[in-house]
Amino acid sequence: MSEFVRNIRLWFAPEQVREEGGTPDYRFSLANERTFLAWLRTALALIGGGFAVDQFLPDLRWAWRAGLALALLGAGVLCSLRAVNHWVRCERAIRRGEDLPASRFPVLLSLVVAVVAVSMVVVVLVGWEG
Repeated sequence: MSEFVRNIRLWFAPEQVREEGGTPDYRFSLANERTFLAWLRTALALIGGGFAVDQFLPDLRWAWRAGLALALLGAGVLCSLRAVNHWVRCERAIRRGEDLPASRFPVLLSLVVAVVAVSMVVVVLVGWEG
């Protein structure tokens, strides 16, 4: 079974994480949980931003509004899924005494947010109506 599939199974059975390695200092597990919650807050903010763009910019051309809203909503969905996957991967690494896993996701998320922000700057400078 691949590592990815195992991690997904652990999303729904986190008690099985305890079967790996030893019990770490609880502060590390709590820090991992706080990081998980921070990722979820970020996901909620992105989803809220997507709905805000769609609902509060009615004069914006439909293609722009839908594109920006969908980019934010998609980033929110990916961020929420990544949060739980990252939590499982880190918890397993902590219990095994391994280095924490590296991730390219923060860079990807930053690029999506930057593209949306630059697009919004263009929309504001050019005007909403085309």
